[in-house]
Amino acid sequence: MDAICLEAVSVDFDGRFRLDDIDWVIEPGQHWLVTGANGSGKSALAAALAGVGERVSGRWSGVPERVALVSYERQAELIEAERRKDDADILDVISHGTPVREIIDAVCRDHELANELVDRLGLRPLVDRAFRKLSTGETRKVMLIGALTSQPDLLVLDEPFDGLDHDSLAWLQEYLRVLATTVPMVIVLNRFDEVPEFITHVAYVDDGHLPHRVERSDEPAMADLRRLLHLTTSDLDVPKADPADRLPALDPDEPLVRITDASIRYAENTVFEHLDWTIEPNQHWQLSGPNGSGKTGLLSLITGDHPQCYVNDIFVFGFQRGTGESIWQIKQYIGYVSTALQWEYRVGTGLRNVIISGFFDSIGLYSKSTDTQRAIADEWLALLGMSERADEPFNSLSFGDRRLVLIARAMVKHPPLLILDEPCLGLDDMNRQLVLALIERICASNETAVLYVNHRSQDAIRGIDNHLTLTSDPAGQCCVVQHVRCP
Repeated sequence: MDAICLEAVSVDFDGRFRLDDIDWVIEPGQHWLVTGANGSGKSALAAALAGVGERVSGRWSGVPERVALVSYERQAELIEAERRKDDADILDVISHGTPVREIIDAVCRDHELANELVDRLGLRPLVDRAFRKLSTGETRKVMLIGALTSQPDLLVLDEPFDGLDHDSLAWLQEYLRVLATTVPMVIVLNRFDEVPEFITHVAYVDDGHLPHRVERSDEPAMADLRRLLHLTTSDLDVPKADPADRLPALDPDEPLVRITDASIRYAENTVFEHLDWTIEPNQHWQLSGPNGSGKTGLLSLITGDHPQCYVNDIFVFGFQRGTGESIWQIKQYIGYVSTALQWEYRVGTGLRNVIISGFFDSIGLYSKSTDTQRAIADEWLALLGMSERADEPFNSLSFGDRRLVLIARAMVKHPPLLILDEPCLGLDDMNRQLVLALIERICASNETAVLYVNHRSQDAIRGIDNHLTLTSDPAGQCCVVQHVRCP
């Protein structure tokens, strides 16, 4: 087989889904695992290799003529085609359905092997039964036999192990191991513990794109990918707050933040003016704008770190600014993560203690923690896929891993408002995906309003539905504000 090359390929699937700008090379001798979250497009990518969908752009070469595909979608198509034969009833013709042997014969190029596989998978008593009357696992076996006996130049298997009994699963895994010496394979799997040993590369699909292609022998990259899959594909919940460490209750009928006709001015320079903004409980916002547009100043009005917060009309967490409240009465309701904080957090304490320090709003841990606080910190480490690293020094972590731990630290008290100021700044693509996946988990928890600051449109987060943009006016002298609802 020649190398299969996809360069900037986009494929449309009847307007229901679209793969965009796919760059992928499958070299001879390589076997690929395709993985990603549900709905990410991993099955679509596998099906595209078999000719499914309409290629609308990009260059495509080296895809062989004989590609065998086994997938839920192809399985459903076969069953639906059999059901349509019932329409013959209107002609007073009774349709008994296509027998299993005919389904196999339609694609089989090695009948001796087909007979062997029929016996090995226990289908001999069923070969004359209508395909549509089989169980889900039995129809999957029939499709596997058809694909394996079609003498494919490329074998594409989408969740091939689902629905198989224990003995059939063990046999198929061994059969594929032997077959891999002669036939290249692309396998779609959700479970990393089922990945065959012969897989050489992993492709991670996200929202119709292919952001990561990892060699299985690259252990650090594979470790990051496992954690990304852990965050995006596992049924994980954000750990609960400490019931003994509850913040003072807020009025549920009041917004968290209400800024009215606000401005920031320095002598002759107006950063922004006439800004109105309200953040309701559990409402998620993305804040964006060019450098110098006032994003940091706006955040500091909310946190109380800007001196002009007292000359503006600002209501935060039940307090009208300038009525005698302390800055700590405001900050107790806020979790905050930024690059500046990460620079300041230069401590060698273990990861568990870094997360626990969020209960005390301290850099480092100087107070005795409770058993409950330690247990909650361990739950956060489990969510991050870092359970075995609880005592590892924080300052020995990669830049991206430190960012993840600091987000957990900011969230450990379940603050009503979590401010993430450019959380992906300085991260490589894999760590950026990890941070975005964690933020999506937090948004989905429906307990904390997220204020997410970023520059890049491709870093949009599912669950953030509101967008505040600071943008220069035509004269370039100050910034005016635009509110849009994210699509």
